[in-house]
Amino acid sequence: MLRNDTLTPRNLTLTPELHGYLLDQGNMTPDPLLAEVIERTSAAIPDQAHMVVAPEEGALLTFLVRLLGARRIVEVGTFTGYSSLCLARGLPADGSLITCDVSAEWTALARDFWDRDGVGDRIELRLGPALDTLRALPAEPHLDLAFIDADKPGYLGYWEELVPRLRPGALLLVDNTLFSGEVIAERPGEKAAAIREFNAHARRDPRVQLVMLPIADGLTLARRLPPGESPVR
Repeated sequence: MLRNDTLTPRNLTLTPELHGYLLDQGNMTPDPLLAEVIERTSAAIPDQAHMVVAPEEGALLTFLVRLLGARRIVEVGTFTGYSSLCLARGLPADGSLITCDVSAEWTALARDFWDRDGVGDRIELRLGPALDTLRALPAEPHLDLAFIDADKPGYLGYWEELVPRLRPGALLLVDNTLFSGEVIAERPGEKAAAIREFNAHARRDPRVQLVMLPIADGLTLARRLPPGESPVR
């Protein structure tokens, strides 16, 4: 196995200009409605506006839903609806997305955007503790895709409720798994420590094949393994 000090970093530092080029060339620049989600969130909740997923991540969500042919999705953490809008856009007309949040105020913005985009009928918002919502779902494997982007100390619990409910080959996506680089700090804060604990737990989970990508604040993709298939380590 290669030592860490023998590996050459391959990731570019994205300047604003290079990031703009990336979005343009990858067809990931937010359209007017997605841009409005960002603008209205920044105006209404300026201290929390950073919680909107990055445009390239939102585009990837839509891409993965379509690539999988996903029909049943669960999202933990709705906020003002950017990621749920991207997920729902990838669904077929009879697909469904259950999205969980605790804030009626923030999700009121989300509902407006969903309806204006014509995907509101595919999205079911469930207000309340996400663990309660997840535990109320059918226990058997039935989900095609799930996305976790909520309170960081809750990640482990959400993971444990969602993994058994994923069908073989389904994806579980987890946001903020690099947490601005704080996951490797000697004394990480509470949220970063929770992410580091979660990352270690997910990496050891034999039920999934896992990769972590340096997209936005770190995005982990976990594929639910079919019976008899071993994870690649």
